[in-house]
Amino acid sequence: MLVAIGILAVLATAAITVLNPFAQIQKSNDAKRKADLSQIQKALEIYYQDNNKYPANTTAYEISGAAWGSSWQPYMNVIPSDPTTGKNYVYYVTNDGQSYYLYASLDRGKLDPQACSGTNGVCSGAGLSNMETLCGGVCNFGLSSPDVSP
Repeated sequence: MLVAIGILAVLATAAITVLNPFAQIQKSNDAKRKADLSQIQKALEIYYQDNNKYPANTTAYEISGAAWGSSWQPYMNVIPSDPTTGKNYVYYVTNDGQSYYLYASLDRGKLDPQACSGTNGVCSGAGLSNMETLCGGVCNFGLSSPDVSP
């Protein structure tokens, strides 16, 4: 009986080590962030087609003054917000309204193959000075309008 319990304990420890539930949660949150930004990107392109420019951002880096998690009709029923409390998505548009940048802070950082490759993994396309903290963490994943890179 003790041998069976010992074997089960070893197998359970090995399973937890291999599956690493914390890393799986991080991957899930990061996948949601990428999907959210992709969805926002599609809505921004539709807005551009309608208005010949991208919507303005506010000082809180929101879209047209619409807060993350609120409605932005007719382009989105709800603008997604980061799945983790304390983290934010960031939207930045150039003064002429012809280019935009969307950023998020991935939990896995440099371990994610799609993370930005700037200094310390920080995205630098928009040239904002506070990219190390603006997303509620390092802004290390970005999408942008077709004419610029994140």
